[in-house]
This record gives sequence, C-alpha cells and structure tokens, in this order.
Amino acid sequence: MARNKISEILGIDVSEADIIVAKAIDGGEVIGDDFSDWLTNRFLPNIVYIDESGYARMCVDALKILQTTAATDYGSSRQRDLGQLWGDMTRGYLAEFAFTLFLKEKWNIDTRLGHEQGSLIDYLPMDIHKVKKESDKEFRDPAIKVSVKGTKWNGIWFDIPNQQFSHSDVNVLVKVGVTRDHLFAYFRHISVFKDKILKKGMEIGAISQTEADFLYEALPKFRRIPAYIAGFVIRDYEYAPLSYGGSKGRVNYTISSWNGPIQAGDLDQIKINESIKGSVKFKSIGSFAHDRGYLFNTGNLRWSASDCQRLVINRL
Repeated sequence: MARNKISEILGIDVSEADIIVAKAIDGGEVIGDDFSDWLTNRFLPNIVYIDESGYARMCVDALKILQTTAATDYGSSRQRDLGQLWGDMTRGYLAEFAFTLFLKEKWNIDTRLGHEQGSLIDYLPMDIHKVKKESDKEFRDPAIKVSVKGTKWNGIWFDIPNQQFSHSDVNVLVKVGVTRDHLFAYFRHISVFKDKILKKGMEIGAISQTEADFLYEALPKFRRIPAYIAGFVIRDYEYAPLSYGGSKGRVNYTISSWNGPIQAGDLDQIKINESIKGSVKFKSIGSFAHDRGYLFNTGNLRWSASDCQRLVINRL
C-alpha cells in the first residue's frame, strides 16, 4: 500500500503516512485510485530532507526577526505568544529552506534566502534573494520573484490572500513534515530539557530523578524532516473567476477544488449556481480568514519537472 511505502521511505509513522495519502486524495492530487502514479511520479521525486543543521539555521533565522514581527496571525486578530510565534516562523522558514534544497538537489542551483533583521513585509514578495546557476560566476539577483509558503501534511489549499499573488512571479507551496511540537523535539535533542530544565527541577526539589526520566522520555524525538514540494502557480496566466468544483449534499455544498481568484460574494454566487439552501464550505478547512486573493487546491498546482524547468528554472 502507498502508506506503507511512504512510511518506510520517509521514516515516519504509518499514521502520519495515512494523513499524507488522505490529503493527496482530498486535494485532488490522486486521480481515481492510481496511487502508484502519484507516488512514483509526483510525491517521491519532490521530497527533500532537512537535517539537524538546516533546522538549527532556520530556528536561529526565525529568532533574528522575532521581535519585529506582529504577534497576530496573518488575516486574523488572534494573538500568539512569543514561543508560538517562533515555532510558526521556524516552520515557514523550513518550507523556504526545503525549496532551496530542491533547487540544489534537482537543478544544481545555489540560493540564498532573505532572512535578515527587518520588517517581514519587505520579504513577502521574494523569498529567494540570490541565485547562482552553473553558468554564473557568482551569486546574483534572481530574474523573477519567487515566494514560498509552507503548510503541514494535512494542508490541501494554497491560500494567497489579498494582493500577495500579484507581488510575486511564482508562488510555491511546500508541505513540511513537522508537528506543532517540533521546537520541543529539537530542544530535547540538544539537551535543553535534560541538562537545564529538568536538572533545575531536581535541584529545587520540584521533581525526582524518576519523574525527570519519565518526562524526558515522553518528549518527542527529533528526526530529519521530510518536506514535499507540492507545486507552484505562476502569476502570468489567465485564471478564470469562480473556478470551483465540489459536491452537493442534501442541503449544503462542499468545495473541493479552486483554481484562481476568489473575492467577496463568490460563495453566495455558488449557492445560487448550485441551488443550495444551506451553507457552502471548503473541504477540510470550512472557511478562510479572508475573502479576497487567490486560492488553489493542491491538485491544481503545477508540479512536473518540465513545468518547473520551463516556468521557474529557465527564468531564475
């Protein structure tokens, strides 16, 4: 089965592999029951692995800009504490780093990311700040602006809010195989808990050695992180409005695909088009925090080597 092969090759639990397969179906990446074609030709060729060194670098890069970044989730008013913000930013940086690994491993292109102190808004349109192909003598500015966004294994939507889509020539989506406790796993790996926190707890009498050992073993273990370059979309293409697909229930309608612009009033129009008395929701997520921008399900992303060569590599 596809999940067993993914589990074995990526070195992850079968339950995690189940999520990958299920979301490939939900996102429209798998056509029919042909898991073999998706696995062999799309998923595995677009996998890269982030090692401890890469994780540490992105963790520190996120820390550099942490104090200058708004604590609210993008597109909402929900406040994040500093630890959550750091974890979220690290995950986003891991997606960018994964794409640089992809460019190097698959296309022998060296890159530099724009992870410097300053306003995050300055870097939104262009995550790849310098490139060096085999034909280049030194690093140079890329000829196109490439933006990279990360999501978890369970993501099936590439949501590009407001005017972000028009600011970049190419928008890339990367699924990063980290859970919400990835920082804890790394801290365990570098002995922050064992040699600092738990040791201090024993010194002040808060816990016994047995309790400290139990807590330590219960912490998640760090591993190299698989990342899947799910695909990309280009700005210079004629996208049709209301490019949706889905299924109609007895009362409600579930959108499972989208391929282009989305704006206020679109869901109301779908209710009219499909004669829906109930609600219109997006598969897996329900709704988004905004109603303007561009939206794509992963099945509508470009991902083939020929598309990547023609629309990204040749233009960088």
